Amino acid sequence: MSTGWSWYVIALVVLNIAGCAWLLWWTARRRPGDPKPEDTSHVWDGDITEYNKPLPKWWINLFYITIVFSIGYLVWYPGFGNFAGASGWTSAGAHDAEKARRDRQLEETFGVYANQPLPQLAGDPQAMALGRSIFANTCAACHGSSAQGAPGYPNLTDATWNWGGDPERILQTVLDGREGVMPPLGTVLEGMGGDVAITQAAAYVRALRSEDIEATLRNDYMAARGKKYFDGLCVACHGPDGRGNTELGAPDLTVRNTLYPNTLESIRTTIIEGRHGVMPAHRALLGETRARLVAAYVWSLSNAPAGAPPERQ
Repeated sequence: MSTGWSWYVIALVVLNIAGCAWLLWWTARRRPGDPKPEDTSHVWDGDITEYNKPLPKWWINLFYITIVFSIGYLVWYPGFGNFAGASGWTSAGAHDAEKARRDRQLEETFGVYANQPLPQLAGDPQAMALGRSIFANTCAACHGSSAQGAPGYPNLTDATWNWGGDPERILQTVLDGREGVMPPLGTVLEGMGGDVAITQAAAYVRALRSEDIEATLRNDYMAARGKKYFDGLCVACHGPDGRGNTELGAPDLTVRNTLYPNTLESIRTTIIEGRHGVMPAHRALLGETRARLVAAYVWSLSNAPAGAPPERQ
């Protein structure tokens, strides 16, 4: 809070407290010329009389005690501009202390799973129950309660991993997050062949997902023409065969369970506008042990331990 705003708050508080004290004093006393309590002449229904009397002393004194309490409160706790209060208490400090206490409790609960390999955790039913609970609280908002994702959010139950599906790669993703960027190429392609070049490149990408790409290219003129644009612009990230690069997060373009709809229009949108996908880091939120548990649960969705029953969705 700036000095100017601090003085504004201080002035406002002082004026309010002083105003309350003055109002109590002003209304609690009788003034010359006030009618006696029985002389107001305000009578209703024959026997209900209005008396002109101040509040009882005990009631007035309660109000004064409240004012004194408020002054003491502002001395002890923050609330008087930038003055931090004699106690040094802050809501942020109280939150941090409570969080530290809760974190210690969680460490005691999850400590037995610290540093265990993900496949080992995946074979422990109790660890998987905890991992499933953490997933529901932390990950389901994006990936869905069944972990099957949505457009722009990966399906975690299949074998397609843009950043690699090895246990340690999944753990790294959970801990430190990922950021994948597909740059917009619409302007570049328009300069190479107009809007039709964008459509041809999109048709070629879609052809990569066919069962027999050679036959598709022989029968699809637009896809065949789009290969030269793919070779000129896309191979640096997706590779000459379109199978992607897990070091860059460049997706495998030959799989059918794609991150965005496998339609020509959707692929055109990706080429023209690009895509920007962010998986937030959870190291600070979960800590390493809880991140390890949820990573083991995610890994288990597509790598069930031998002899284990299939995961119920």
